[in-house]
Amino acid sequence: MLQSITILLSLSALFSFINYKFLKLPGTFGVTLLAILLAIPMGLLELFSPSVFHQTCQVVVNLDFRELLMDFMLSFMLFAGAMHVRIQDLNESKKAIISFASLGVLISTFIVGGLLYGASALLGFEISFLYCLLFGALISPTDPIAVLAIMSTLGVNKKLETKIAGESLFNDGVGVVVFVSILNIINSSEASFSGFEILKLFAEEAIGGLVYGLVLGYVGFLLLKMVNKEPKIEVLLTLAIALGGYALADAIHISGPLAMVVAGLLIGNKINDQTFDAESRKEFRMFWEVLDEVFNTVLFVLIGLEILVISFETDYVLAGAIAIFIVLFARFTSVAGVLQILKPDPDLSFGKTLQILTWGGLRGGISIALAISLEPSPYRSYLIAITYIVVVFSILVQGLTMKPLIKKLNIG
Repeated sequence: MLQSITILLSLSALFSFINYKFLKLPGTFGVTLLAILLAIPMGLLELFSPSVFHQTCQVVVNLDFRELLMDFMLSFMLFAGAMHVRIQDLNESKKAIISFASLGVLISTFIVGGLLYGASALLGFEISFLYCLLFGALISPTDPIAVLAIMSTLGVNKKLETKIAGESLFNDGVGVVVFVSILNIINSSEASFSGFEILKLFAEEAIGGLVYGLVLGYVGFLLLKMVNKEPKIEVLLTLAIALGGYALADAIHISGPLAMVVAGLLIGNKINDQTFDAESRKEFRMFWEVLDEVFNTVLFVLIGLEILVISFETDYVLAGAIAIFIVLFARFTSVAGVLQILKPDPDLSFGKTLQILTWGGLRGGISIALAISLEPSPYRSYLIAITYIVVVFSILVQGLTMKPLIKKLNIG
């Protein structure tokens, strides 16, 4: 494990340097591309030196992508990302954010599930409809880490940026509840899972996470206020809130991601109060910005290297290519449906808003982690492969073409 972390951090530093000096792409997306480009020739080692290839793969396997992201890095990254979002901006777009993060995810889940089921049948791959819905649940929520990473580099209209960033911060709660609900139906011996149990799960995970995050954030703010002008202690306290608070949320079965978002929002907005020392606040924010950047870089390098340990059969690659269009169509349809319900924004046309929200709905590491978390089944490797293909397309194609699209639509 220690050796694998050392190699991963070293590659992250090297790729960041190469990207900064030569590629000049947005940081996280540049290192993902470099990691994939490195992984391809490394994969050829299997033909010439299988032992070296398997040792290389073991570096990635030892890190356990799902555990590293979901149980460790995610808490820090969501907390840090939420600290930079203004509650006032979220409040102005609350109807849109709530609608996209709930209704939008549900609509997309069923569209993706139904179309993937039909596409798989046409390809001659027999798969349970419930597993197609499971894929829909893990791929429909936009990834907050990927979205926040690209939003920081764009000069997009502020209201639109808030909608995209706000949705990505909150839709994980809904996505995970839908994912877990479908998984429970699959694993249920009676092949049934009542609506009451789903509502109960939603209340425990989502509502419990929101309330817990409020309490955690407010207690954290009170503690920070007591040690004003001591940035080192402030940093230690917030590290404890992010890591310890997330672990406790997991232990009591409520949404850790939602709790971190709410706690980060509350603390990030409260420390802007003039009662906090300006120099201390600057050092505190600098630490979290650096930590967020480091974790982002490491995560996207790991996403690129995951290609070494994922099975890519010909049928899987073809299904993954089809899945890209299915996911984009589902995103387009769900966003269009929600926008029709909402009151039109006078500052932006319906068409421009629809294009940006559809193309800017990036998928990332959380989708891969959920796919990897699936228990062994005849469909597991299939779902992991198509999830990876969709995520890589989302990061490298959608992410890197967002800026030209915004320029073309003139919504800077």
